[in-house]
Amino acid sequence: MTVPTSPRRKLTNAVMLTLSGLCTVLVISVLFFILGYLLWNGGRSLNLAFFTHLPKPSGETGGGMANAIVGSGKILLLATAIGVPIGFLAGVYLSEYSGKAFAFTLRYTVDLLNGVPSIVIGIVAYALVVRPMKHFSALAGGVALGIMMIPIAVRTTEEFLRAVPNSLREGAMALGATRAKMIFTVVVPAAIAGLTSGMMLNLARVAGETSPLLFTALGNMFWSPGWLQPIATLPVMIYNYAIAPEEDLHQQAWAAGFVLLSLVLVINVTARVIIGRGPAASARR
Repeated sequence: MTVPTSPRRKLTNAVMLTLSGLCTVLVISVLFFILGYLLWNGGRSLNLAFFTHLPKPSGETGGGMANAIVGSGKILLLATAIGVPIGFLAGVYLSEYSGKAFAFTLRYTVDLLNGVPSIVIGIVAYALVVRPMKHFSALAGGVALGIMMIPIAVRTTEEFLRAVPNSLREGAMALGATRAKMIFTVVVPAAIAGLTSGMMLNLARVAGETSPLLFTALGNMFWSPGWLQPIATLPVMIYNYAIAPEEDLHQQAWAAGFVLLSLVLVINVTARVIIGRGPAASARR
């Protein structure tokens, strides 16, 4: 039997659907507006030299940000090597081993760490790494961003491991596997797509952080082949160029912002694709 719908309900439904559609378009439009605005203002600086040349001295036009692009990659690589293993193992413990009381305490601590302002983490990394070494370095920047990655890595690992069906755990244990072997040969492989995408989203989150790097990596205008000297990064270069008086540097800052945002978008899209092709998505289909 069909229940009649009053005109008022139809009108309310139409209004809410329209508002929802407009808000969806607005959200998408904001992203494309930012991308377009960055490209409009920095497009003239986006050329081969921007990706292959070093910055020019103050007062000269042209140059590029090759050192900052490579420097950002190096620091993100180091941050991943520091933050992901710690967060992954802590997440495994929360999902598979911990008792209720301790798990609550650890989750609360992780949430508090996730809420710490990035500038505070930068100051802590400065005190722990920069001051004892007596100079800024890529290592200090990697430590700062690595600390920021830990809480997200913990919660991502816990959530995706908990999503693995208990039947897989029970089957492995019934075959005589130890708990550790069951976790690392059955549970983790079953959640690998989600774990990988989660870590990539975590990486995208810290890729644009500036304040921790101002206190740790600082930056320079040259190549930094090692880990124990200051290193240029895209976020810090954007900041420095944005407050500079030269118009050419402003254009390069816009171009660097476009490159950085594009990198974050690529990481996010790749992570979504990985999630969509994972075992969970296959099971839903």
